Amino acid sequence: MKSSVAIILIIFMTQIMLSCNQREKLFSEAEKKTHSAVTPVEQSNPEVTGWWGPRHDAINARLAEGNADLLFIGNSITHCYESAGITVWNAYYAHRNAVNMGCGWDRTQHLLWRLDHTDFSHVHPKLAILLIGTNNCDGDLNTPEEIADGIILNCKRLREKLPGTKILLLAIFPRDSLPSPVRAKAAEASLLASRIADGNMITYMDIGSIFLGDGGRISPEIMPDYLHPNEAGYRLWAEAIEPKVKELLGG
Repeated sequence: MKSSVAIILIIFMTQIMLSCNQREKLFSEAEKKTHSAVTPVEQSNPEVTGWWGPRHDAINARLAEGNADLLFIGNSITHCYESAGITVWNAYYAHRNAVNMGCGWDRTQHLLWRLDHTDFSHVHPKLAILLIGTNNCDGDLNTPEEIADGIILNCKRLREKLPGTKILLLAIFPRDSLPSPVRAKAAEASLLASRIADGNMITYMDIGSIFLGDGGRISPEIMPDYLHPNEAGYRLWAEAIEPKVKELLGG
């Protein structure tokens, strides 16, 4: 019996080592890339520059206060937990000392810039939930491979900045009323990025199916603009990840 347990433990540890080695290889490869999705840059869109910088400063100010066990990191889909999703946020996350680090319009490169310019020295979060990449899927901005590189590099930055923090990496949510090339690009990018998951410090979840009905249709009763959830959509999101969030937070 003891020998069987030892063999199982060895196999388990070997799998973890292999996963970690693959993750580090993917991290290294992404760091060497030079395309737009991995090049940190501030927002330059005139529609958002007026509030984007102050938003970043406000996040830094909140982190300077400490007492942050859970981080939500991403673009407008995360940012809007403060508006359309506020009731769900208050029910699921406010009591968990959660900080919303979402920023509307962000692509992977904008989030990279923000992480490079965020002071995490006052916090020791248990978990960071990352959802990024949908804005890179527009038009011909980036290929699925490039988007995956950007997601992977953001995970690398979080591991460097917060080595004790676990990451729950979410697949890019489906968008558009029906299956589309943009939705397919997002799904492919997410699958490529999922290779960095090691079942230990980085966990990957694809919950996209919760937003889909027959024929892959997204209902406006969940996402009115077929991109951003409303309160019902945020509730579906929170309910879908809650068991894993509870596990990764340790209760």
